[in-house]
Amino acid sequence: MLGNKKFFALFIVIFIGSCQSPPPTTKPVATKNSPPSFLEDLAKQYKQPIKDWPAFEVDEGVDAQELAPLSTLDRTFADKSTIKLGKQLFFDPRLSSSKQIACASCHDPELGWSDGKRTSFGHNRLRGTRNALSILNSRYFTHHFWDGRAKGLRDQATQPVENPVEMHETLESMIATLKKINGYQQQFEMIYPLENITKETVADAITSFEETIISKESNFDKFMQGNYKKLTNQEIHGLHLFRTKARCMNCHHGALLSDNKFHNIGLSYFGRKYEDLGRYNHTANKEDMGKFRTPSLIDVAFTAPYMHNGLFSSLKGIVNMYNKGMTIRKKLKQGEPAISPLIKPLKMTKVEKKALLAFLISASRRPYKMREPELPE
Repeated sequence: MLGNKKFFALFIVIFIGSCQSPPPTTKPVATKNSPPSFLEDLAKQYKQPIKDWPAFEVDEGVDAQELAPLSTLDRTFADKSTIKLGKQLFFDPRLSSSKQIACASCHDPELGWSDGKRTSFGHNRLRGTRNALSILNSRYFTHHFWDGRAKGLRDQATQPVENPVEMHETLESMIATLKKINGYQQQFEMIYPLENITKETVADAITSFEETIISKESNFDKFMQGNYKKLTNQEIHGLHLFRTKARCMNCHHGALLSDNKFHNIGLSYFGRKYEDLGRYNHTANKEDMGKFRTPSLIDVAFTAPYMHNGLFSSLKGIVNMYNKGMTIRKKLKQGEPAISPLIKPLKMTKVEKKALLAFLISASRRPYKMREPELPE
């Protein structure tokens, strides 16, 4: 009988013990519908004013600026009549010798203010050697074109007119054409009564219009301004990688997501098909061999194809290239320029690459449609 009581007591102990909850785990387990805890913790660190974000990481000697909304930059515009005139000139193919090519031929507002081609077609269907840089937010850059040969927008505005592969026209002939158009005569007399139609006033009008071409606010812009619902935890993870492990801030920082400088990232194709020595062709300085201007990453999801030669159509592919350290070779050809020391393999995981890509997309917003102006007669 006593033995039965001991057995029964032991049974009760075992039974009660089995009904108790197991000890809690030290780390929460992520499910399909709930993100890992580190993402939640990371999100908390970024859902606050920018000054309180974790410190960004750049290489020694790099003078990087913290990220900021595009709205923090100056937006002082010319008067409406000058902007209207500049817009007409920008869309008018009569500025070219063939009367078929306008500035807008290579800078289409519906294609991210580029043309969506690997390299652009110009006069007599001649093909250029470089991808048409988007002119979004170009007012904020000090150098223009991939090689920076133009200083300021006014210097850039009329260069395509005289380029034999682009508009194939002389400035003198272009001005003579404009003077024959009564509608332009009247507008220039009103806006520039002393100068009238000159290469300087044409450049000023086109520049006044180009300065109004500014990106709309992206989800990332709104996030930086305090609307913390605009980024997902994955996109915030990508933002953190952008500022740290992915090393993007070395060249892409500030409100423009660009340092406005020139770098050799290993795409000069030295001694091979598609060779382009970049800024060196303009400066003849050996230190500039293979260097190209750092493009802005604002609206980057809508400005494909990428790089100065337009050889890369996929933003995902670009992320993969940087992750591998671009095209670093152990042995350079004789005379080949050395790649920037800022380019290094990143060793990001698949999850991290997806997060970085998601962030880049969050910093992009489809460019607006623009009605073409009625041209003067």
